[in-house]
Amino acid sequence: MTIEVVINVYVVSEKMDYVVDKLKLLPEVVDLYEVTGESDIITLVRTEDIGEFRDFLKNKLMKIEGVRSTVTSVVLHKHKREGVIIEV
Repeated sequence: MTIEVVINVYVVSEKMDYVVDKLKLLPEVVDLYEVTGESDIITLVRTEDIGEFRDFLKNKLMKIEGVRSTVTSVVLHKHKREGVIIEV
């Protein structure tokens, strides 16, 4: 069962370009946005299961130099995607 997770990434400001370049290379990263507001980057990550996500977070994302911290939200249900309403 595939899971999707929205991750808010907090980055050391002088490492922003480096972190973005590293995240672009990770196959689990589906979408990647540099944003204004509280966090610096928002990314959508897709993995096969929660164990694979844990491995991604612990052994890939958090090991990128310049990543200070993250806040993750597991997607429970999609109600609308790319302008299309998803019926249950």
